[in-house]
Amino acid sequence: MKFGSVGFHPIDEREINLVEQINQTWSYIAALAAARLLLSMHEDAGGFELAPGAHAALDLDIMSGRRGVVGAEVFAAVTPDNNRKLRRDLDKLSKRNEVHRYVFFLSPRYPKNEHQSRLDPVPQDSGRNPIQVWSVNLN
Repeated sequence: MKFGSVGFHPIDEREINLVEQINQTWSYIAALAAARLLLSMHEDAGGFELAPGAHAALDLDIMSGRRGVVGAEVFAAVTPDNNRKLRRDLDKLSKRNEVHRYVFFLSPRYPKNEHQSRLDPVPQDSGRNPIQVWSVNLN
């Protein structure tokens, strides 16, 4: 199941292994929940483009229609520190120039749409908006 192509990508018409199908499906669900939240937070962003996943067409999982306004990475996991995913996404966003930068995650241990300020990185550059870490839910 982990190595054989017995599943399908949730959007593209291609075979993938079952574990990857589960990961990709939940990544898309998390991205939709994050986009819904971003739409309410940034009405001036010109909408959002979503392309979660390793083979996506965008530089980030979510990017504002007005480039340079909002950029976000998104993932689903049991906990945000699984596989150092949060750390890797924070590192990636630290090199980006969007005005508003976010990491969103979907986790059963964080059941609310909520800014998880204790997971925010320590701001490195004065004058820039800090990267924010948010949990999202399915409601």
